[in-house]
Parts: sequence; structure tokens; C-alpha cells
Amino acid sequence: MKEERILLAHGSGGKLSHRLISDIFVPAFKSPLLSPLNDQAIFDSPCSRMAFTTDSYVISPIFFPGGDIGKLSVCGTVNDLAMGGAKPLYLSAAFIIEEGMLISELKDVVSSMARTAEDAGVEIVTGDTKVVERGKGDRIYINTAGVGVIEDGVELTPANIRPGDKVIVSGTMGDHGMAVMARRADMQMEIPVESDCAPLNGLVEAMLASGGEVRAMRDATRGGLATILNEFASSSGTSISIVEDAVPVRESVRGACEILGFDPLYIANEGKLVAVVSSSSADVVLAAMKEHPLGKDAAIIGEVTEGPKGRVLLETPVGNKRVLDMLTGDQLPRIC
Repeated sequence: MKEERILLAHGSGGKLSHRLISDIFVPAFKSPLLSPLNDQAIFDSPCSRMAFTTDSYVISPIFFPGGDIGKLSVCGTVNDLAMGGAKPLYLSAAFIIEEGMLISELKDVVSSMARTAEDAGVEIVTGDTKVVERGKGDRIYINTAGVGVIEDGVELTPANIRPGDKVIVSGTMGDHGMAVMARRADMQMEIPVESDCAPLNGLVEAMLASGGEVRAMRDATRGGLATILNEFASSSGTSISIVEDAVPVRESVRGACEILGFDPLYIANEGKLVAVVSSSSADVVLAAMKEHPLGKDAAIIGEVTEGPKGRVLLETPVGNKRVLDMLTGDQLPRIC
């Protein structure tokens, strides 16, 4: 492309719009379902049960340690499908670009999306582009939608959770949120904090293939671990008790949280999941997770109990227990 920055004309539907699509999006995503450039993608479904999701990404800044808005948009949608036990197949991608954004930055975002989609084994097959006036956006927003297939016999839902089940996290908590906040605050950390942004479908496949009885799982994004546990307890009509010392948190993340006044249990992750599994399956599922690169720091952190319905309790290092409630507001805005 000859232009260095996005112009309003790039969203007009004319020659510049077509050049933006043909020069940037089509070469990056390289899908035979996308190349006809129709307003839809038509494909065969290999399964009768399907999952569908959509999400929008408005993170600021758009580039952060360990990722960017493009990588995040693919990971977030892939992970939402995977948490239902689906194998993600196809994604759409819609871009709202602010006039004046550097073409080089857009290329970096799109290239990141393409690499992440390839890593996750999904195709970006349809999409849309709009351009808004300077000052009406924040460089770029992305909306993605995704579809996937669910094999027979896979049924992941909080309604399956039972007293006695174990709670497992796939790794350290709070990495993504603190990486973004450290960048916003221009913090110089002795040990840099990086986002954990990653597609989790491979890890989920390994967990389901272990033969263990997985009841439910969620990726711990906005609101972090504490929010997911409260959602599980409320939806299943059970109580959940976790041990604070059992929750893995990187020292750099813990340090950043102390400086900025945050609790890592409420901080967003973009490459970690929380799973509830039957007590008899906990060890086999945990072993399968640890064999996968994204689950090497997995840990059992607590269990489901018959206590007051919908309540989550945290056992502190000194042996006391306190209620781990859901946040009433947004602790970290524009985090995804």
C-alpha cells in the first residue's frame, strides 16, 4: 500500500477499501473460504453439535508485553469455544479503525492474528472493515466471532458440579492484567511482567482425552479467578473453598499488584482456565495438563463443598477463612 496511515476513504467501499482488504487481510489470513470475498463463508459441518461465540476487543494499549489486540482477539474467541468443549474451526474478524492509524501498525496486528490463528488451528474466513473519523476511536477495535464442533458425550456446564469435586487452575493468575497495567503505568520491573495470552484449545483437548471426568471449565478473563469461582458456585448451587497458598502467582505479578493496590485473584488472564473435575479424576486430569506447555504450572487449589449455596471461601496463609466475593465494579477497564 502507498499510504502510511488509514484514511476515511479506506472505509468507503471504494478502491482504497478494496486495496486495504486485498493487500493486508487476504494475504495474512490465506483461507480458501475467505478468498472469494463474499459477505459470508459457506462450509460443511462435520458434527451435529456446534458452538458459536462472539466478542469485541477494545484493549488499551493495543500492544503490550506478550501480545497485542490482534493476538488477544483470536485467543479470546478460541478460548470461549474451547471452554464449552468445542473444537474451534472458523472465525470472523471485523475491524473498526480510526483515521490516522499507521498502516504499519495495522499490518502488525493482522500478522499477529494470522500467526495466532495458525497456532490454534483455526481459519479466519470472513469479516468486515469500517473506518471512523480521527478522535472517534482509539486506533483500532476488533470484533471476532467463532464456530466450533462438539463431539458426542462432551457436556461441560456448571450444572454438573457436585460437592467433593476438585478445582484446578491451569497456571499462574493475573499475568495478563498486570502486564497491561504495568505498561500503562510505565513501570520498570526487575522481572518484566508478560501477558499469558494464548489459545487454550490444545490444552482442553488434552484434558478431555485424559479420560478424567471434567465437569465444567472457564477461562479466567475479566474479574479473574474469584469471579469464575463465584459464577460456578452460584450456577451449581454449591459452595467452593480454595487455599490461597495453593493458587500459583508469579512473584513479579504479586509485586506489581502490591505496588498498584490490586488483588491477583481478581486480575484478568487471557491464557489460563479454571476447571472443576470429579475427585477421582483430579490426579489424571492434572497430570495431562502438566504434560502440555500451557498447563505446566497447573495446580489443584480447592474443592466444592456443601456449604452455603453460591459462597466462595478463601483459606488464608494463617488458617483463617474469608468470603471471596465477586467485584461490584470494573477493577481494570479496557483490559481486553
